[in-house]
Amino acid sequence: MLIDTNSLISITEANQNFSKVAKLVDEIGSVVILKNNVPRYLIIDFNKANEYSEISDESLDEISKKLIEKNMVAYKVLAK
Repeated sequence: MLIDTNSLISITEANQNFSKVAKLVDEIGSVVILKNNVPRYLIIDFNKANEYSEISDESLDEISKKLIEKNMVAYKVLAK
């Protein structure tokens, strides 16, 4: 996931001015709220929530293949 630096907002500012957060979500599509300068929360448009939560079968297959290739030595040891 790519994060637009314009979509970063501190938790203090989000708490004090939530309407600003909502406006940014409307404009950009998502906002990342920082807690102690670390990304902690993601606010997204409700209508776009399915896009973030659904992974196609092809993507799952690609991820599985990469994990198998990366950990092949460990899998062979465990198979013994």
